[in-house]
Amino acid sequence: MTEAGAGEEPADLTAAERRMWEAFRTGSVCDLSVRTADRDDPHADHVWGPERSVRARVVALLLLHGPPPVPGRVASLKLRGVRIAGRLDLSGGTVGPYVELQSCRFDSEVQLSEARFGTLRLVNCAIPRLEAARLHTEGDLHLPRCRVQRGIRLTDAQIGTDLLISQAVVQRDSKGRAIAADGMAVAQDFQAELLETYGEMSLRGAKVGVSMNMRGARLRNPNGRYALNAPQLTVERTLYLTSIALDYVPGGNSSTPPYGLGLTPTRGQRAQRFECLGSLRLDDGRFGDAIDFYGARFLLKDGQELSLRRIQTPEFRFVGERPERGRVVVSGAKVIKLVDTSTSWPGPGGVSIEGFVYENLAPRGHFPLARRLEWVEAATPEYSPEPYERLAAVLRASGEDADAREVLLAKQRRRRTTLPPGQKAWGYLQDWTVVYGYRPGRAALWMAVLWAAGALVFSQHDPPPLKEDEHPLWSAPLYALDLLLPVIDLGQEGRWKLEGGWQWGSAALVLLGWILATTVAAGASRLLRRG
Repeated sequence: MTEAGAGEEPADLTAAERRMWEAFRTGSVCDLSVRTADRDDPHADHVWGPERSVRARVVALLLLHGPPPVPGRVASLKLRGVRIAGRLDLSGGTVGPYVELQSCRFDSEVQLSEARFGTLRLVNCAIPRLEAARLHTEGDLHLPRCRVQRGIRLTDAQIGTDLLISQAVVQRDSKGRAIAADGMAVAQDFQAELLETYGEMSLRGAKVGVSMNMRGARLRNPNGRYALNAPQLTVERTLYLTSIALDYVPGGNSSTPPYGLGLTPTRGQRAQRFECLGSLRLDDGRFGDAIDFYGARFLLKDGQELSLRRIQTPEFRFVGERPERGRVVVSGAKVIKLVDTSTSWPGPGGVSIEGFVYENLAPRGHFPLARRLEWVEAATPEYSPEPYERLAAVLRASGEDADAREVLLAKQRRRRTTLPPGQKAWGYLQDWTVVYGYRPGRAALWMAVLWAAGALVFSQHDPPPLKEDEHPLWSAPLYALDLLLPVIDLGQEGRWKLEGGWQWGSAALVLLGWILATTVAAGASRLLRRG
């Protein structure tokens, strides 16, 4: 290309480039499409000839040092159905004009590292690779319906308003990453509905100012560990990894794809699931409103994880499909409301909840207490009291006192399996007699039975007093009750002389009374601690 000064039109422009040059000055669209669907598809195999081609160097000249606009117009680059030949390199440059390319085809990678834009929209374009580390935009960055052959790099990029990559298809780069966006900051929404990736999507330490929407996305990394690797991700509102309702056109032919149309489906609606083939990591993430997994499907291999260690969010909606393999780890996570279903959690060995703190349970559908206890047991291959105590505390706080006692009883029975034989036998005795004090009615029943039996037996005996001149009237019912109730003195015990089997019988009542009293006292102390 003949060298030209800033704003000067090069002398060797082709007819297509001259059309683009003039359209730039008026802010109008340079449309080189042929109005045939298959031949205008930038992702098809049809060759686009020179009549539809512009050189990347001319595009760079327009954007960095373009001519002034026609008076009364605003200069902008708007292309449709254009092939950009050569490598477009705007690295480190400042692009003032508005840029919007629709259904265009790039011959080589697009270099935008450390470039500054107002708004950049690449809609339905074929791009070999997008290299945009430390890109800075004052407005939007749009890449909807684009297909990128060797990955997108947005490391430490700063997006001034919204990032839109909905319906894009992104293949992996030489390092196995489809999207590398560690440290990226998006001031408003991150929209990635129906996104398809075939490599790792890395968002380590990224920040999103409003919501992050990945409804209906399909993240696949069959050759690597992580499909989504986003530890320390911060989303100020909600992270949506959910199904998406398909009863709408998510963009049509408009130059600016609409927002907010991809809704979570209702029952019976046609939908596409969020699908993750490979590990998903959100460790240490912060989410201002919620994490939503409604209808999500996780296809994990053995050794892979859905890792949510130490996340913090007011609401966690774990209502997707049960992972058949791998593990779900929420150890150390802190949420206020846990929304889940009885069928969303994996079985034994497939879930870890050590240190998982939640304050309210809001199950969807029928989630009986027995299934909730199975969930706790499945999450603790080795006995740990904390998950049982957390569940009991949450149930008590919601007024479910009976269920809370059942949980604590399950904790005692689980603990019993870890004890040595002597303590285990004592545990069985406590369970069989007074259910560890969690069912006071049974203790009262045993006391009544023992008192009645004792009164009946001692009514057959008339023992002599220990002191002839100092003794109460003999009363078998009072004597049996005095033996059963420790500490309390009813004036009968110790006043009569019993020998042989009668002495052994009274000793048995005293021992049984102490057993019942200590277990009931333990239960009472639990009630007092609860209060």
